[in-house]
Amino acid sequence: MLLSNEALKELCNQGIDAAIKAGSLIEFYANKSIIVNYKDNNGGTSDASKVVTEVDIKSQNTILKTLEKGIEKFDLALLTEESVDDKSRFEKDYFWCIDPLDGTLPFTEGVEGYSVCIALVNKGGEPVIGIVYDPKNDTLYHAIKGCGAFVNHKPLSFQHDSTEAFYLITDRSFVKHRHYKEVELHIKYEALKNGAQEFNVIKDMGAAMNAINVIIKRNACYFKFPKDEQGGGSIWDFAATACILNELKMEVSDFNGAPLPLNKSNTTFMNDCGIIFSPNKEITGWIHSAHKKVQSTNW
Repeated sequence: MLLSNEALKELCNQGIDAAIKAGSLIEFYANKSIIVNYKDNNGGTSDASKVVTEVDIKSQNTILKTLEKGIEKFDLALLTEESVDDKSRFEKDYFWCIDPLDGTLPFTEGVEGYSVCIALVNKGGEPVIGIVYDPKNDTLYHAIKGCGAFVNHKPLSFQHDSTEAFYLITDRSFVKHRHYKEVELHIKYEALKNGAQEFNVIKDMGAAMNAINVIIKRNACYFKFPKDEQGGGSIWDFAATACILNELKMEVSDFNGAPLPLNKSNTTFMNDCGIIFSPNKEITGWIHSAHKKVQSTNW
């Protein structure tokens, strides 16, 4: 069943409602004493992949309750971070892909960088709705495939400016890697050579706000290199922002230049293919050349 534009708009409105309700709940708990646990069976190796709080669970419950009517009406499957993958996403034509609290680490630290992420993905792995709500700053980003992208319900546009300060947006786990400095210096060299007035690094946000910052900063990139060990973020970390950046005609791909595989059969992790969010093919090229350099040094 192919969902019509009217159906997608109806589902998007439900998703927005769910994201805002969950975000309000999250902000209620912000800076309060909460229970923090550590997952021991998801296979991820970074702190970000292991931390879970009572707020993650409460947020997920809020989202699912808000979406339940649409799930039944349109016969949708579910993939959520805090529930077991029931594989229904391979049987139904579309599935809601939900990260109820992306950026749990910054949330527990009381700093910005966390968000609610909700995407609708078709069986082929293409995101057709993307919703990211930043409760700390009360900012909503959303997109429907073919209908454009929006911020707080106003049209969102993107115009790259190579003369603005360049931002390398990364994860704190990558900053600790033995080859990180080489990568940073390579990207910095290319950015300054191509007109950037200064170079900065953002490293303390969740995956969704990392990708959103590629839009906001106008001259930035966010990527995760392919690797053998499990991790590299999961489908729910990238589905919503992939839809939003796609609508802005920005670069969203794996390291082979293909669309992100957002309905993988063997795992939800993205480590084997890597991810790239960038303004254009030129900056994507810098990322590829940095990867080749570290590969040659036995990454």
